[in-house]
Amino acid sequence: MLSPEQKHLQQQVIAELGVKPIIKATDELQQRIQFIKNYVRRSGAQALVIGISGGIDSLVVGCMAQHAVEQLRDEDYEAQFIALRLPYGVQADAADAEAAVRHIQPDKLMHINIQPATDAVLHSLRQAGQSFSSPAQQDFVMGNVKARERMVVCYAVAAANRGLVLGSDHAAEVLMGFFTKYGDGAADLMPLAGLSKGQVKELAVQLEVPLHLIEKVPTADLESLTPLRPDEVAFGLSYKDIDAFLTGHEVTPEVFEIILRHYRSGEHKRQLPASPLTTDC
Repeated sequence: MLSPEQKHLQQQVIAELGVKPIIKATDELQQRIQFIKNYVRRSGAQALVIGISGGIDSLVVGCMAQHAVEQLRDEDYEAQFIALRLPYGVQADAADAEAAVRHIQPDKLMHINIQPATDAVLHSLRQAGQSFSSPAQQDFVMGNVKARERMVVCYAVAAANRGLVLGSDHAAEVLMGFFTKYGDGAADLMPLAGLSKGQVKELAVQLEVPLHLIEKVPTADLESLTPLRPDEVAFGLSYKDIDAFLTGHEVTPEVFEIILRHYRSGEHKRQLPASPLTTDC
C-alpha cells in the first residue's frame, strides 16, 4: 500500500501529464485528428512529417496524420503527409516498419539511411580525441546521436515542404524519461500527449491496425550492442505497472519508487533550457 503522501505525489504527476483514467477511443481519436488539422491551418503548413519506426506509437500518429490531411483536402485545404523510413543500416524489424507504412498508406514515402551521418559523427569525435569509458558507453552515446540524426532529417524534409514535424511520445514515455532530448523528444506537435501505452493501443484498434503490430513488444532499438531490447527491460518494470500508475490505480511501493526515480531524473527533458532568468541556483 502506498502512503497518503505517495498517493498525493502520484496524483500530482498524473495531473501534470494530463492523463485521464478512462478514454472513449472513438472520440479521443477524432479530437486528436481535429487538433492536428487546426494546428496545420493556424500555422499555414502544407505538410506533416514523421519517421515510421515499426512501433505502434509512430504507426498511430502516422494514421492520424494521413486522416488529417485527407480531411483537410476534402475541406479545400492543400496538405500532404510524408512518412519517413530512417533506418541505421539494416533495421532488425524492418518488416514491421514496412507493414506499418502499408497500413498508413501515406501520400509520400521516403527512405533515408542515417548510418553514414551517424558514423561520420563518431569518426569526427574520435579524430578530435574523444574517448569512451567502455563500448557500452559509446553505444549509449551513439544511440542518442541516432535519435537526433533522425530528427535532423525530419526537420530538413519538413522545411523543404513547408511542413510540421510530428512526434510520437506519450505519457508513459514522458513519465519514464524514455526519449532522447532534442531527438524523438523534439517535434512541433505531440498528438499522443496525455495517453498511457494502453490508451495508444485503444486508438490503434479504432484505426484497425493489424493485431501483430498492436501486440508487438515495444523497443526503442537505438543501441547496437543490445538490438531490439524491450522498453520494459530498460525500465525495470512493465507497461502494465506504468499504465496502472498513470491511470490512478494502486501500485506497489517498489513500482512507485522506480517510477518516481525515472520521473525525477528525466525532469530536465520536460523543461525548456535552463537560464539565469528561470532557474534559482
